[in-house]
Amino acid sequence: MAEILKYAHDTESPIFSYNHETELSAVVNLVYLSARDRYRVEREDKAGEGFVDFIFYPAKRNEDGIILELKVDDSPKEAIRQIKDKGYALRFQGKLGEEPKYTGRILAVGIGYDKKTKEHACLVEVLEHDYRAAFPDFQKEGQ
Repeated sequence: MAEILKYAHDTESPIFSYNHETELSAVVNLVYLSARDRYRVEREDKAGEGFVDFIFYPAKRNEDGIILELKVDDSPKEAIRQIKDKGYALRFQGKLGEEPKYTGRILAVGIGYDKKTKEHACLVEVLEHDYRAAFPDFQKEGQ
């Protein structure tokens, strides 16, 4: 994944804006363009306690949903920590009392880019699907 991002970044990004997160976002759009027939891709979508960089809603409810967070001069591990800490996976759960809209896995994708070395790093982790795992102190009424 990191090699594909680097190739797209090197061949598609103007040199004057190469190191900006906006340009990295444009590269991610290019790389994931082929997924648009299987996903509805949203940028800066309100999720949990913040705004996720990219969220990929699957066309079929049983397919994998993807939460993608970008970090410039930080690690992909930090990006995944933010996905978990901010509760971005709640976008796939639906509202309290409703059946989940999506039943496939939720993949957290962290992408880090180092301005100095111009290297990309990626990490993918499967997230817990149950809201109770994200908020262990929360008890659903009647439990």
